[in-house]
Amino acid sequence: MSNDISKYLSNTARELKPSAIRKFFDLAAGMEGVISLGVGEPDFITPWNVREATILSIEQGFTSYTANAGLLELREEIAAYLQRGFNVEYNPVNQIIVTVGASEAIDIAFRAIVNPGDEVLIVEPSFVSYAPLVALAGGTPIPVSTSPENGFKITVEQIEAAITEKTKAILICSPNNPTGTALTREDLKEIAATIIKHDLIVVSDEIYAELTYDEEFTSFAAIEGMYERTILINGFSKGFAMTGWRLGFLAAPAEFVGHMLKIHQYTTMCAPHMLQHGAIEALRNTYHEVEAMRNSYRRRRNYVVDTLNNIGLDCHTPGGAFYVFPSIKATGLSSELFAEELLIEEKVAVVPGNAFGESGEGYIRCSYATSMEQLQEALKRMQQFVERRVGAVVK
Repeated sequence: MSNDISKYLSNTARELKPSAIRKFFDLAAGMEGVISLGVGEPDFITPWNVREATILSIEQGFTSYTANAGLLELREEIAAYLQRGFNVEYNPVNQIIVTVGASEAIDIAFRAIVNPGDEVLIVEPSFVSYAPLVALAGGTPIPVSTSPENGFKITVEQIEAAITEKTKAILICSPNNPTGTALTREDLKEIAATIIKHDLIVVSDEIYAELTYDEEFTSFAAIEGMYERTILINGFSKGFAMTGWRLGFLAAPAEFVGHMLKIHQYTTMCAPHMLQHGAIEALRNTYHEVEAMRNSYRRRRNYVVDTLNNIGLDCHTPGGAFYVFPSIKATGLSSELFAEELLIEEKVAVVPGNAFGESGEGYIRCSYATSMEQLQEALKRMQQFVERRVGAVVK
C-alpha cells in the first residue's frame, strides 16, 4: 500500500474542511482559566425526571433495538408535541423518524432529495454542517447571504436572486445559529410564496423552537401551502438540555419519510432504546423546566446585548436561540484574528463569524448558554481587549 494515503481518499472527503467551532473549542480546552462562549451547549443539566426515566429503562432491560423509526410511543408523543405547540399534524406511524440528533435528520433529508448537480440554497450566516452535508449528498450548496441592516433576516429578493434551474431546495434555520434571528409568521408567508412559485423543497431546522423569546414560534410546515413541501427538523438537544443524548427527529409527508427511513436503516439502524424512554418523559413532563431555562436565557440575552453595545461592539437583539453575533469591525481585526487574540490575551473563547460563511466575516458568535457570573467576567475581559484594540485603531 502506498504511503500516500490521500490517493485512496474520495475527493469529497479531501475537500471537506474541519469545523471551525471545534478548532477554537479544542484550543480553549488546552488552556487554564478560559471562559468559553464558543460551543452552543446549554449549561443546564438534563432535568432529573428525564435522567431517572432513562435509568429506569436500563434497569428494566430496555437495551435492544427499537423499530427503525423509533419507539411508536415516542413518535406519538412527538406528534402530540408538534400538534400542541406548533399546530402541525403528523401521523406517528409513517411521518416521523427518531434520529441520532438533528444532525442525522438533516443528513438523511439531503441524501433523500438531492441528486448530483442539484443546488440547495443555504441561508448564511449558517451552522457549519449544512453546506458539507449537501456536498456529501452530491449536491451543490449555494450560500444566500443576509445582512445586519435587517437583523440578518433572509428576504424574498435575496432568495429570488439565488434561484437557478438547478435549485432543488432551501435550508432555513429559525431561530438561526449563529445570529439568533427568528423569522416571524409574516416573514415565513412571504418566503413561502416564492418557494411555491419555484416548486422548491424546504428543509426547516427548528431545533431552537423552544428558545424563542419575543414572538410565538411559527413552524414552516404550519404556513399555508408548505406542509407538503417541508421537511421539519427538530430534537431534544437545545430546548430540553439534552445535547449529549444525540436525539432528534424529523417530520414530513409520508413519501419523503419512507425514503429517508431507508437511508436511516442502513446508516444507524435506530436511536438508542433507553434514551428514547427519556425523550418520552421529556415531552410529557418537563414544561416548567423548559420554561425556566427559556426565561433564564432571555435575561442573559438582554444583558449580553446591552453590554456588547456599550463596549462598542454593535449587536442586534436576537429573537431566539442562545447566541449573539456582534460586529467586531471597530477593532480593525478579522474575525479569526479577533478570536485568536481574545483567547490568548484574555482567555475568552468565541467563534469567528467567517466559520459560518463569508457573510459572517467581521463578526463573532458568542453563546450565552453559561452562567451570569461567567458572562459578566467574560464581557469584562472582552471590554479590556476591545479598548486596547479600538485605541490602537484610533491612534
